Amino acid sequence: MLLNTLSRSSRSQLRAQWSLASFKRQRSAPWRGIAAVADAPDTSTLPLAGIKVLDMTRVLAGPYCTQILGDLGANIIKIEHPTRGDDTRAWGPPYAKHIKGDHVDGPGESAYFLAVNRNKKSLGLSFAHPSGVEILHKLARECDVLVENYIPGALKKYGMDFESLSKINPALIYASITGYGQTGPYSNRAGYDVMVEAEMGLMHITGERDGPPVKVGVAVTDLTTGLYTSNSIMAALLGRAKTGKGQHIDVALSDCQVATLANIASSALISGKKDSGRWGTAHPSIVPYKAFKTADGDILIGGGNDRLYGVLCTKIGKPEWTTDDRFITNAVRVKNRVVLEGLIEEETKKRTTQEWLDVLEGSGMPYAAINDIQATLKHEHVLARDMVKEVDHPTCGPMKLVNTPVKYSFSKPSIRSAPPTLGQHTDEVLKDLVGLSESDIESLRNDGVVA
Repeated sequence: MLLNTLSRSSRSQLRAQWSLASFKRQRSAPWRGIAAVADAPDTSTLPLAGIKVLDMTRVLAGPYCTQILGDLGANIIKIEHPTRGDDTRAWGPPYAKHIKGDHVDGPGESAYFLAVNRNKKSLGLSFAHPSGVEILHKLARECDVLVENYIPGALKKYGMDFESLSKINPALIYASITGYGQTGPYSNRAGYDVMVEAEMGLMHITGERDGPPVKVGVAVTDLTTGLYTSNSIMAALLGRAKTGKGQHIDVALSDCQVATLANIASSALISGKKDSGRWGTAHPSIVPYKAFKTADGDILIGGGNDRLYGVLCTKIGKPEWTTDDRFITNAVRVKNRVVLEGLIEEETKKRTTQEWLDVLEGSGMPYAAINDIQATLKHEHVLARDMVKEVDHPTCGPMKLVNTPVKYSFSKPSIRSAPPTLGQHTDEVLKDLVGLSESDIESLRNDGVVA
């Protein structure tokens, strides 16, 4: 009767609120054991608090995605091979050395693994064994989200594909990360960041003007795919609150790379012409806008319009260049870029990078030192923004990690737990979420199913 007295929009809002409340009631209880860990920080204010994620990913794109969800409060159960673990556990050096525990003589924890696996629980589990598959099915029944990065169809033989699991848990949001997607002529190819960078245009536009194509210095296609996937999962959770239904999310590195060509792709589509190729640190349509050598390094300078170009000329002691017919507007500066850039570098090489930073300070001119990674991580602004945090690892002791980047006014995302050791939480997860006894777990361990 109440619904009949409300407007259509009000009825829709009320149904959505009831649906969300129903999901919270139905899906929060099974996690009580793990949520009640004595030393766990309070996550109640985090946006994804109470959301449970079954993480069946390895290497970078998938783990980066689930780490974002974990930073925002989701409970992440990372499934790892019981002896090898995630591939990146062996990707070193460098390693953080074990200083306590049973493996102090081993290489330690790889920096690569530590970069993308904080705020997770590690369950060492083999699903080549029927008992392992049974455990996965029980976990999928209790979780809100599953993320996997296997070749399309590889999980079907275990009944771990979306079609099978949606029958067990119709509300499950199932995200598949692959190189080339679930459909299309390349769908069965294994996907690697550098290959996708090459095939989907990014490598062609990266590098010096007259040099060979090069990959980006970090696996940026993996990272943007992880970002797209985490964003899509959060949108699907909002959608589920309205409809009560889960869904399959198909994310491909190739699609994400094409999407992040952004204005470069748009220019090619609109003009119908060949792209302008590689520009190094320069800009194809703004001059001066590139890195210039200094007496001891490099500095990036951007004269994005005629006014800023004038500021630059004044600061480097060449005000006469503002009235030089070759450089008086951006259009002619682009035409004469080689001459102008050469003249500017003759001046910038006369002082150190720090001296130029001091000269340009407060000018309104876009400029930046080109720092290496150690200088970046010690940068005063990076530290002021709390982007480096020290955490206590269970076997490696104190270590510094890059912090979660987004700041909230109310919620406080943080590194709540260090990246786990292999199988660190096996007993905890199997007891509290799957409901197994200690003797059950020991039997599974003896059979090589769990570690």
